[in-house]
Amino acid sequence: MTIIRNETDIEDGLERLLKLDPRLAPIIEFSGPVPLRLATPGFAGLASIIVSQMVSRASADAIWRRIEAVGPVTAQAYAALDPDVIATFGLSRAKASTLRGLAHAVIGGDIDLDAICALDGSEALRRLVLLPGIGPWTAEVYLMFCGGHPDIFPSGDVALQASVAKAFLMEARPNARQLSEIAKVWAPHRSVAARLFWAHYAATMRRDALPLV
Repeated sequence: MTIIRNETDIEDGLERLLKLDPRLAPIIEFSGPVPLRLATPGFAGLASIIVSQMVSRASADAIWRRIEAVGPVTAQAYAALDPDVIATFGLSRAKASTLRGLAHAVIGGDIDLDAICALDGSEALRRLVLLPGIGPWTAEVYLMFCGGHPDIFPSGDVALQASVAKAFLMEARPNARQLSEIAKVWAPHRSVAARLFWAHYAATMRRDALPLV
């Protein structure tokens, strides 16, 4: 597994994608720079992805700033927070429960968020979704943006569905299963393809849809 670590890896991935699918040439040209957007593996990285699943990016950013303001974002520090402090963050009840459960899972040794990034993608995804509140999208995005996994495409992401539909002039937005089939042609560089279509969405909609705060 060749880990994505820097901008050079993104550029190399785009070149390889063009060879696999020449239809991407105008999409790459229109989309502009394709962001790397890597975060450090661990509790803070996964927590930021969970928080990013808000109705608006502004809300997610505000919540994350409140979390960071109380101190280091570690599993131990988060688990020690008073519930009244957590209540000031603005998290939904479900997300507050997910973060607290994640913190205790890390502390208890049920999950090693650093080591899991080195596993094969399918096995890493299987282990991550065993955690309460962690679904496939969250696990996929964590492995992409914190683990640097090169061949993941979060087909359940609504922005990616909309972006692919617009780029290929589709009459309807593909569902997750349909998009997963479409993305197969971009293997083993689907993580770069996903970044490309998020960049295309941002260029089209004038709104950043990358799932990190």
